[in-house]
Amino acid sequence: MVFASVPVGPVIRVGYGEDAHRLAAGHSLILGGVPVPDAAFGTVAHSDGDAVLHAVADALLSGVALGDIGDYFPDTDPLWAGLDSRAILGRVLELVRERGYTPVNIALVVTMDKPRLGPLRAQIASNVAALLGLSESEVGVSFKTSEGLAPAHVQTRVTALLTQLQD
Repeated sequence: MVFASVPVGPVIRVGYGEDAHRLAAGHSLILGGVPVPDAAFGTVAHSDGDAVLHAVADALLSGVALGDIGDYFPDTDPLWAGLDSRAILGRVLELVRERGYTPVNIALVVTMDKPRLGPLRAQIASNVAALLGLSESEVGVSFKTSEGLAPAHVQTRVTALLTQLQD
């Protein structure tokens, strides 16, 4: 049997990340590093509870087989209480690059019933892109509702495409 040769190019990897937080009154809501105005409820979490940045970080770690953010920032350690998720993502990006990879595209879906997040799409995409060194066109942001199935939570799912760094 003869196989056609396949052109050799840069190595690519795909990572998947997911994060969810319970919502409650008296807490702030931050998504993609963007404070959500007029949110009646915010995330209950050990860190700042940014479900977008947590899921992005997990997707990047998954793509290079480095576990998940709980391995690096356990919610049982008081050192990480109230931690800004931008710091989590910054450290994860360092780990990914130390492994020889860099993100080239992020696709994320946020599921949350209220408030409607559409007006924040460009700001979230811009912020995530800036944190990762990508252009806004390389970060896709979608919003869904749970159709009332889980109104007291926010969930984010992320797929990350990574490529090998070139020497």
